[in-house]
Amino acid sequence: MGLSRNGNIPFTSDPYGVRMPSTFVVRVWMPDRPGALGQVAGRIGAVRGDVASIEVLERGGGRAIDEIVVELPDASLVDALIREIDQVEGVDVEEVRPVDGGHLDPWLDAVQTASRLVETSSYEELIDELVDHCHRGVAAEWAAVLDLATGQVVGSRGPIPTLSWLTAFVDGSRHSQAGHVGLGDVTWAPLTASDHALVIGRDGSTFRAKERQQVAALARIADAWLAGLREIRRLNCRLAHPSYPGPTPTLVGPPAATG
Repeated sequence: MGLSRNGNIPFTSDPYGVRMPSTFVVRVWMPDRPGALGQVAGRIGAVRGDVASIEVLERGGGRAIDEIVVELPDASLVDALIREIDQVEGVDVEEVRPVDGGHLDPWLDAVQTASRLVETSSYEELIDELVDHCHRGVAAEWAAVLDLATGQVVGSRGPIPTLSWLTAFVDGSRHSQAGHVGLGDVTWAPLTASDHALVIGRDGSTFRAKERQQVAALARIADAWLAGLREIRRLNCRLAHPSYPGPTPTLVGPPAATG
């Protein structure tokens, strides 16, 4: 059986004997050369698996890290799947994890999340949507948004680290040359206009380049929408003020709030 790069055996069975999902995400390291992916796909087919999607997470130094969504007729075939992939020269299985709810389409999930972010009509709803996606869609074990002005966590999912750790991590990362990237299994992105920070983490599983880019992009979308919500709130306060000339105005709001 292949081992994950953090030394853990990939998750292959439910400890309580419950039937597992038939869809799995398989993260593999492979030579960045023609034919390598085809060989891996052939090994997946050898155990009656079907490749539902492939995403290149990172490449460099002659190696590529791919995330392959595999549909199996039976969850008990996962061990055989790992053994087959391990037979391809130069290929290593980093981790395997089940997908609840069937087929996972990373591109569609990211677009739908962006759509849900800009459909929110309040600060609280937007923060909740952002941490929920990062906890679920990026397979993070925890996610938190910090208000850097107040030093408080304003939204979270999962067992987040202490506030002092999060604050120290963001402060150190902001002043490092690494930019938005922190530890391998922790990453963050600033919401610059809002003076917030999105921090996410998982145990022993490194965030790859494409995942970090996705988190940063969603943070920028959330930041822009928060700025828009603040402007709407400011305008409504002005319109509602007794000194506003003319008839009582109709207050404005984002599309989700006016439908």
